[in-house]
Amino acid sequence: MQNRNDRVWTVVQEIPHGQVATYGQIAMLAGILGRSGGRQVGFALASLGRNPQVPWHRVVNANGGLSPRADPDAVEFQRILLEAEGVFFDHCKRIDLARYRWQPEF
Repeated sequence: MQNRNDRVWTVVQEIPHGQVATYGQIAMLAGILGRSGGRQVGFALASLGRNPQVPWHRVVNANGGLSPRADPDAVEFQRILLEAEGVFFDHCKRIDLARYRWQPEF
């Protein structure tokens, strides 16, 4: 049986190029229940560092924004990675979730 972090990483690896998912969406898909599910996803992703095997950069907050991290350069790096995949930000530095949100077919 996979631990919580492994479940999160497995779900995040399914997010297609050019799409994003929210922390809460990943929590739900990974079977993490409760109000702190999104936060637990954040902890799981933070433990990766900048691991290229898991596309951590495709996970955004519920408003389509990028959440601050311990590494102050990580937000800018995340934005660059997403823009390289064709994901664009509006003037408020948010992603249009109606356009870019991953809709998995389970």
